[in-house]
Amino acid sequence: MSHPDKFHLACVMGDPIMHSRSPMLHNYWMRQHGLAGAYVPVHVARDRLEAALRALPALGFAGCNLTIPLKEKALEIVDEVDETARKIGAISCVTVRPDGSLAGANNDAYGFMESFLEAFPDWRADAGPVAVIGAGGAARAVVYALAERGAREIRLVNRTFLRAESLAKAIGGPIMPLQWEDRRAALEGASLVVNTTSQGMARNPPLDLSLDRLPRQALACDVVYIPGETPFLADARARGHRTLNGLGMLLHQGRRAWQSWFGIDPQVTPELRAMIEATI
Repeated sequence: MSHPDKFHLACVMGDPIMHSRSPMLHNYWMRQHGLAGAYVPVHVARDRLEAALRALPALGFAGCNLTIPLKEKALEIVDEVDETARKIGAISCVTVRPDGSLAGANNDAYGFMESFLEAFPDWRADAGPVAVIGAGGAARAVVYALAERGAREIRLVNRTFLRAESLAKAIGGPIMPLQWEDRRAALEGASLVVNTTSQGMARNPPLDLSLDRLPRQALACDVVYIPGETPFLADARARGHRTLNGLGMLLHQGRRAWQSWFGIDPQVTPELRAMIEATI
């Protein structure tokens, strides 16, 4: 729980990191809840992650969020991993316990589904097949969330087929790994397509995926939120699809982190969303 005489510290680690809007999000909540403290971006290369995480207790941090490319590596480092993170195979949040030990969790699946249902409350898991592009840490969270929600067929497409196959085996359920060459065919009859790769993110090339086989009523989502509309989402919108970027996923996963770090459940407000959207 929070204390009025305590300086609250948390951070986000990644490589790269300065594009992240997590500091803006968490420092907004610090001000809103009257906490003395700061949430800062920390550039950490993958081979330095263990040293960085083990330094958190001594430096007085309540915990940290993890982003690309650190989420899977953290599994080998923390002292305890919750069931969801172990099933997903990636950690997005680390909490420093009173004894200095590190607890790992994954809040991305929760963040994705909260954001998705907020935008599309009429969506049904049995509406049709879902196509997921990518097989990294974000893909694991998205696939897990969709499977838990009851999706009956998840078509998982990745440039490296073995990585998609490994993800499907790890999570189980109705996941069908597909070759990259089959990505257009994976859209046929789909009710939803989700890009979980970094393609389309600022300074990255766009996702190489034609939407000509995607049914017009299908939804299109992207975990990227900088820019606010990737070329993939722009193409989908131009075809008449309803679209959603990754900002809501970022906002909602942060709520779980705060519950763990500070014992507070902050809210995702229109003011908060507008403040961040104005910067992307």
